[in-house]
Amino acid sequence: MTENLMAAFELLGVGWGGIFVVMIVIYLVSLALSKIFAPKSGN
Repeated sequence: MTENLMAAFELLGVGWGGIFVVMIVIYLVSLALSKIFAPKSGN
């Protein structure tokens, strides 16, 4: 029982960790794209 519980918690940690890594990558890519394709200030 304890082995299964530890495996479940390990899987839970990997899943949540993956979600946060993907969210951080998407955030950083969106920041980079907004810097690269910033609107030009024209007069």
